[in-house]
Amino acid sequence: MLDPAIRTRRCRVGEAAGAAVELDVLEAGEAGAPLVLLAHGFPEAAYSWRHQLTSIAAAGFHVIAPNQRGYATSSRPEAVTDYGITALSGDLVALIDDAGAAQATIVGHDWGALIVWEMARLHPERVNGVVGVSVPYSPAPAPPVSLMKMRFGDEFFYIVYFQPVGPAERELEADVRRTMQSMLYGVSGSGLPDALASAQPRPAAGTGFLDTVPTPPPPPFTGPEGIWLTEDDLAAYVEAFEASGFFGPVSYYRNLDSNWSITNSLPHPSMPSMFIGGELDPVLSMSPGALDRMPELLPDFRGSVLIPGAGHWTQQETPAAFDAALLPFLQTVTA
Repeated sequence: MLDPAIRTRRCRVGEAAGAAVELDVLEAGEAGAPLVLLAHGFPEAAYSWRHQLTSIAAAGFHVIAPNQRGYATSSRPEAVTDYGITALSGDLVALIDDAGAAQATIVGHDWGALIVWEMARLHPERVNGVVGVSVPYSPAPAPPVSLMKMRFGDEFFYIVYFQPVGPAERELEADVRRTMQSMLYGVSGSGLPDALASAQPRPAAGTGFLDTVPTPPPPPFTGPEGIWLTEDDLAAYVEAFEASGFFGPVSYYRNLDSNWSITNSLPHPSMPSMFIGGELDPVLSMSPGALDRMPELLPDFRGSVLIPGAGHWTQQETPAAFDAALLPFLQTVTA
C-alpha cells in the first residue's frame, strides 16, 4: 500500500503516431524543491519506489516516479520504435519541464538505469547528477543484441528471446500472477540460491523465459531487512501488468541496437554519478569488470555501494540500506 503522503497524477509528455503520450506518476515532496526523478526497471512500475518516495521527500526534495510508457495505465504506443531511447529520455525531460525545474537528479533501476545513463549523455544540461542502480555504466563496443547473438548462438538468452514480437508476450501474459511472482522471487537475494541450484544452459529452441526461473513460494518474501514483498505488493504488480500487457515493456529490449547507434558516439556523462547494487545481483555478472571501469569512464564518479544480502530488487529488498547510500549523494549534488 502507498503512504498517504504520495500523490498521484497524470502528465502529458509527448506524442507517438500522432497520439498523446501520458504517464501516470507517483509524487511526493514540495513543488519547487530540488527535483529527483526515479525511473523503474523491468518488470516493475513506479510502485517499486514506494519506500524512496517518502524518504527522499522527507529529506527535502520534490520526487517523481512515473509509470513509464508501456507500463500499467500509462500510454501504450503500438510501435516498437516508440520505445527507443529518444522517446524514453524525452519523457523524463518532459517531466522536468512539467515540474518547472531546470534540472533533476535522475535515479534509475535496471532498465531505468540504462535510460538515465543515456539521458545524461543525450540531455546533460538537464541532469545535475545520475545514479545507476543494478546496471553499471558500461557502454557496449558494438550493437549489444548483435553481440549477444554471437555469444550465445543456439543457447537461450532472454534478451535475444525478447527480440521477436509475440512469443514473449504470449508466455508472460498467459498467467500474469505466476510471471510476476516467479520473476520477483527468482532474482531476489532470497530466491537466488534456488535459481543457481537449477541453473543450466538451455537450447534457444523451445525454451521460454519462465523455464529459466525457479518455482516461487507464495509471498511474503523476506530479505536482509525483513519482509520486502507482501501479497498486497504482488497484487499491485499483477494489476499493473494485467492492465498493460508486456508488449511495451519487452519492446524496450527491442531497441537496444538502435539505441546504441544513437548514443555510441556521445561523450560519457560528466556530472556527479554513482552506482548502487545488490551484492548478490546476477546482473553484475553480465558485465564483468564494469564496476572497475566506471571510475575511468565517468569524470565525476562518486563511487559504488554494494548492499550485502540484496539481490536484483535493491531498493525494495533493502530500503534502509539503499536510502543510506542514496540520500548523501542527493544532498551533495543539490547543495
